[in-house]
Amino acid sequence: MLIKKQSLTLMGAAALALSLNACSVMDWLVYKPDIPQGNYMETQQVEKLRIDMTKEQVEYVLGRPVLRDSFADDTWYYVYHYKSGRDASVTHKELIAHFNGDKLASVSGDYTLSKDFNTPLEQSALPEARRPELVPQVPAQRPDTKPLVEEKNPARSNSSEVKPVVPSTDK
Repeated sequence: MLIKKQSLTLMGAAALALSLNACSVMDWLVYKPDIPQGNYMETQQVEKLRIDMTKEQVEYVLGRPVLRDSFADDTWYYVYHYKSGRDASVTHKELIAHFNGDKLASVSGDYTLSKDFNTPLEQSALPEARRPELVPQVPAQRPDTKPLVEEKNPARSNSSEVKPVVPSTDK
């Protein structure tokens, strides 16, 4: 009888432990979506920023800011908040652009700026121009430069018929 009572107590304790632990097991079986909010920015976008860029140029590169300061339109906030559904980890990044009038004066936040940030856009060179071995590729010209469609002489006829021309295959 004592053994039966001890085994029932042991089984009850095991069942209680499993039931309390089942919540964490079920947590992994339930799908929880990732929650991204705000402006997601790649490093390449932030590296395109240059001092003295206009507000339109900054908005073209980074997109619309999440928040523009209500009292001074010279400060724009780009905020990105990401919460993972699986492990509930949170990523929070922000970038604050300060303008002097219509020109970009400074940038602060969690992103690293390019080393050319202090070079105005008009004075900076394109990345391809810094590497002379990169030459623009020009596609090869077609050997037959005849038009595919011949137009009739408009002086002879008022009709707008178009006669297709079949390219010759003799070489």
